Amino acid sequence: MAALGWLTPRRRSATARSVLAGEAAAEAARKTSQELDALEGLGAYGSTSSVTPPEPEFPVAGDVHAAAFFDLDNTVMQGAAIFHFGRGLYKRKFFERQELARFAWQQAWFRLAGVEDPEHMQDARDSALSIVKGHRVSELMSIGEEIYDEYMAERIWPGTRALAQAHLDAGQKVWLVTAAPVETATIIARRLGLTGALGTVAESVDGVYTGRLVGEPLHGPAKAEAVRALAAAEGLELARCAAYSDSHNDIPMLSLVGHPYAINPDSKLRRYARDREWRLRDYRTGRKAAKVGIPAAAGLGAIAGGTAAAMALHRRRR
Repeated sequence: MAALGWLTPRRRSATARSVLAGEAAAEAARKTSQELDALEGLGAYGSTSSVTPPEPEFPVAGDVHAAAFFDLDNTVMQGAAIFHFGRGLYKRKFFERQELARFAWQQAWFRLAGVEDPEHMQDARDSALSIVKGHRVSELMSIGEEIYDEYMAERIWPGTRALAQAHLDAGQKVWLVTAAPVETATIIARRLGLTGALGTVAESVDGVYTGRLVGEPLHGPAKAEAVRALAAAEGLELARCAAYSDSHNDIPMLSLVGHPYAINPDSKLRRYARDREWRLRDYRTGRKAAKVGIPAAAGLGAIAGGTAAAMALHRRRR
């Protein structure tokens, strides 16, 4: 930490939290990856449905020092995993109707504005932490499997899935890197046949959630720290690795690797990627508002109000 001495105390504290979050995510990802390898060897999980990828010009087959890192929300999956997870918990009566209205508004913002607003994401994380506090990790993992089938499986972008499969076919490891809880991210990674996941680590004691995080959410610079830590532990060369994201918040992660991709990019990332001649892929069709996916149980008033506000804010940002 001596290298951080030139920073102000506030910046030094924020950087330290990012490093802690990144290292915690990398440690959790390697542990869950090893567990998944063991389960696969026992035949505990069947193969996922195959998607035939287009003939890739990259990655290079047999390059064991390369890997791929994929952001999750709006890159691999339409919408935000934490919001879909919240819908599933509401269905199981983990919280009340008014809390679901908040999830509906947050989802409307995310899908229509097309950006990761820090205030909304923080609000969603705080809600999720308060909801899971006191519950066992094993319980939430089991429920997460069901929620994936109910709300997430049909929202995987086939194009991004094909890109991930190209890396797997080349013999490379593929990791999700997301601000979503590491448990949720690990379930998604396993269902897609990926290596594992780097995600936000919620503190647990004796298998029970405390309602606190380890470090900070795996967002922005913390993602880059997690990728750096995992690459060091796995013996990867970042210049030979690839990273994929839709958000300008992930520019630190994308800038780490030799092969950055902008997938379904927001306007800031699109401009940044074009200026640097990064590869772009956009798998969205039609207007962003076409598939908002707000749960009907939230009530028409909450949906209409949240959607209208999100659209108005989106127009002002354009």
